Amino acid sequence: MSTLDDRLVEMNLVELLHDADGVRSVEGGTPGEQVAVVEFLLAICYASGTYPESAAEWPVWVDRKDALRPAAEWLAKRPEDEVWDLFHPVEPLGQNALLAPFLDQHGAGPAQLVIERVGDYNQFFDHHHLEHPSPLPVAEAFRAMLTQHVYGPAGRARISGKETLGATITNLAATRLGTRIRVIALGDTLGETLRLNLAPVDGPAGTLNRTWTVGKERRGFTAKATPRAVEGPADLHSCLGRSVLLRPTRTGEHVDRVLLGAGEVLELGDEHLQDAVYRGKKSDGTRKPLWASATRAVWREAHALYAAVADARADGGRNDGSTLYRRLALFPPAGVAPEPGQRPARRVDLWTVGLVAKQTTAIAWVDGTFPFAPGMEAELCEASYRGSAVAEFVADALYKAAHAAWRVAYPNPKPTDKLLQIARFDARERHWKATRAPFELLMEETALGEDVRASLREYAAALATAARRFLTERLDSLPRNAQGAKARAAALRRFDDELDQRNTPAELRGGSTS
Repeated sequence: MSTLDDRLVEMNLVELLHDADGVRSVEGGTPGEQVAVVEFLLAICYASGTYPESAAEWPVWVDRKDALRPAAEWLAKRPEDEVWDLFHPVEPLGQNALLAPFLDQHGAGPAQLVIERVGDYNQFFDHHHLEHPSPLPVAEAFRAMLTQHVYGPAGRARISGKETLGATITNLAATRLGTRIRVIALGDTLGETLRLNLAPVDGPAGTLNRTWTVGKERRGFTAKATPRAVEGPADLHSCLGRSVLLRPTRTGEHVDRVLLGAGEVLELGDEHLQDAVYRGKKSDGTRKPLWASATRAVWREAHALYAAVADARADGGRNDGSTLYRRLALFPPAGVAPEPGQRPARRVDLWTVGLVAKQTTAIAWVDGTFPFAPGMEAELCEASYRGSAVAEFVADALYKAAHAAWRVAYPNPKPTDKLLQIARFDARERHWKATRAPFELLMEETALGEDVRASLREYAAALATAARRFLTERLDSLPRNAQGAKARAAALRRFDDELDQRNTPAELRGGSTS
């Protein structure tokens, strides 16, 4: 855990909840691992009855630094017959003890537990990388297990259904957050972060999924799983998305073997996606939550977060606090914008995390952090929407410039070569990588009360200047002859013309956005 003075310390769950306001954040090897730990802590809070009583109470409750103490006390006073042991033979924490008879024969090395290390299970074809016995420290194994439950991608497990619990145990469904972006509101401390993300409960809070064989009847593996109903937020945030079993070394300090197969499948409705923002529709016509993409960074959709808060605030008295954004809209506006460079009266960061995966292969974690200040959601939405639009327009101009260079440089191209030839002059990849930092600066300035339109003009000018430089560097590969000079001139002229069209965003032309 990271303390307020930036030291890294180890704490057990009771200590962590008891002293949550003395800790800045949980640490983890990946953003997904950090989210998984937060999810587990939220589940404990809900299971212990530690959450605000109503939406009206929530804004005040968030600032109560002792509000999480009941969760720590509840956890410390669990009855002796309720086992919280990762290696208990009958009730292993977060695991399925029914796998025990098969672990030694069918298990693999602990690398199988770590999403980023597993790949498609065929890296060396003979599974040697998964059989490697290099042990994993217990704390790392616990966090990796939580991450599998929350973010495990769809695909097929190595486990044999014929020889173990049933044929369908090898069919891994995407876990609860495996196909969408998770949005977490971040406060100054871990305690504030948990309180920001704990919602009032309408109905039973449910029970925590401590282990597979205790608490509720779970699915079998002889037939395709039927999604089960969610019993409350404690159940939701601790869902066992995988059947997993860990084997400890003799000292109990490491894990040296893992068996992993399919887990629970939940029937999720909108009420279980209270942090989701929706972008587009699925093939069946239902709304699709914002998802992780390897080609489209999350910041390009940040305006959806702010729009959700703005819409909730516009609802006024109809705001019931049923989503994260409706609760954020319950915070009273600051009233007066802060002086330039000063921190708003209340600052919350919206942290977005998702996993890009192709079946069982994890490609990348994507994340972004976006500032939020109550009452400034309209300005933040405008800045992020216009900032994204400007970046899109510059990217289009770069592609059109690359196309102009291609037409001159390759007067008689083969159709099959066109894409690779244009790619030679295409600077969009560098543009997108270089745009994230200016965009983050734009959002910070907006949250601090700077004039949105002035900041957008500075942002647009910086993007245009950098993009033209990237394009020039891509054109350096042209030969130093008349044809090369003509192609270079055509590309630069097309780029400049695109930024001076009637439909060019006003920020790029230095004008007003009104």
